Amino acid sequence: MAKKEDRFIVAHKEGSQLTIEGIRMIYVDRVTGVNYLALVNGGGGTAITPLLDSDGRLVVTNPTLLTD
Repeated sequence: MAKKEDRFIVAHKEGSQLTIEGIRMIYVDRVTGVNYLALVNGGGGTAITPLLDSDGRLVVTNPTLLTD
């Protein structure tokens, strides 16, 4: 049986849980192409929101261009 692909990929990751800023990640949905900003801090707090461009529109990556 073929391995099932994860729906989301991590397109970018920076930071450290050891700092107050925590880790910042960009997730991309393989199906819709929508980008999400996720913030995780060492104190257990987590937040996720759709990533918007400067005009307030969703940032969307063409799903056919996604690779691991």
